[in-house]
Amino acid sequence: MTEDRGETPPDSVGTDLPQWIGQMPTGVDPGVEAARQRIGRIARLFEHILERAAGRESITVGDWAALSVLQRSGPPYERTPKQLADALGLTSGTVSVRIDRLTRSGLVEPVPATDGRSRPVRLTEEGRRLWSAATAQRTLEEQRLFGGALDPDQVDRLNSLLGALLSRLEEEFGPAPRHDRPRPGS
Repeated sequence: MTEDRGETPPDSVGTDLPQWIGQMPTGVDPGVEAARQRIGRIARLFEHILERAAGRESITVGDWAALSVLQRSGPPYERTPKQLADALGLTSGTVSVRIDRLTRSGLVEPVPATDGRSRPVRLTEEGRRLWSAATAQRTLEEQRLFGGALDPDQVDRLNSLLGALLSRLEEEFGPAPRHDRPRPGS
């Protein structure tokens, strides 16, 4: 970024757009196509931030997502396997494997329950500490990247514009999922 943040540096969408717009059907709005492509690429690149922060704590992005569901649930930070599966968009088998791994790592612990099949798990103190450390790393990295590209007023304008777009999309398609779901294999 330039010192005054006035010039926009080249990006991959700007480089690719002229070639692929020429191949698109008549009537495609280049501005809308470019914005859609940029939003998608940015979302995919944000995965790198999650992977870095998770890797520094020796967990997978999927493990972090499970810890996040538990942390967001509030005290006592517990959920049943079915609730975790629903929140993460995973099968019960995948969640079972994830719970076993997190239990062996001391990040979650089983909670006594009358029905052993849906025995809740809760975050341990170590799980909460690790979740907090990974989340702090993620947010610092995001702040650094945003700060290197946009000033605070631009971030405010970006949020306003994205909010308007999200509102329109949710009006059309219903509410977006509240939280990221890890990619298969994460």
